[in-house]
Amino acid sequence: MKPIVRNILALITGLVVGGFVNMGIIMISGFIIPPPEGADLTTMEGLQESMHLFKPINFLMPFLAHALGTLVGALLTALIATSSQKKWALGVGAFFLIGGIANVAMLPSPLWFNIVDIGGAYLPMAYLGAVLAAKFQNKDS
Repeated sequence: MKPIVRNILALITGLVVGGFVNMGIIMISGFIIPPPEGADLTTMEGLQESMHLFKPINFLMPFLAHALGTLVGALLTALIATSSQKKWALGVGAFFLIGGIANVAMLPSPLWFNIVDIGGAYLPMAYLGAVLAAKFQNKDS
């Protein structure tokens, strides 16, 4: 397989798997940290109207979903890519960062959460995924 094809497939795989991790965490988050009383999380409109009810603990699972989805996606991408693994992993982080910025624009979440989420869940986690992949690959050599 040509290296560029493998690198693009690595990126796509990282995005898909990272997205599944993100959504999986979001799907189970209500069982781990129950939503506020009276919050309707079944629609985007209900979520937007319920955001004022959220306490800081309610933002933990969305942050973890964003961070771990990005980390897993970037790690997998860096493990599969044949060259410039860090750049491909950061590409996953950039893609998810764009989604995070769109999320901030759509949902009226607190400023502190927006800063923590945008600043800590995407590019730093993608970089960490690339570093971990390099360690795993060096260990095998």
